[in-house]
Amino acid sequence: MAACFCFENLHPSQAPRRYLTFPMDLAAAMGVEILTEEEYRELQTIGEFDLKTSSWVKTPTEIRKLGGAIFCDRRFGHVFTYHNGAESYYAARAFRGSLRV
Repeated sequence: MAACFCFENLHPSQAPRRYLTFPMDLAAAMGVEILTEEEYRELQTIGEFDLKTSSWVKTPTEIRKLGGAIFCDRRFGHVFTYHNGAESYYAARAFRGSLRV
């Protein structure tokens, strides 16, 4: 499976949709919220996550309007934030979520 941030930005010529997951939809179906960049950085203070993977994070509206999305990971003892087009998809990228009770 590969995670693509947003279905709306996926071009029809890209990989067959049956192999893609969409983090926003999956998180909603699970009843969780995708972490913001700030929440992701806070999570990294209690452990080391995404040492070989990366996670989509909730992207600010102004970036989404331009077709972008952001993701984070941990490498070399630091947390990094990057950007991609929302149509990008990677097998080693998913998301981290929070459940509020």
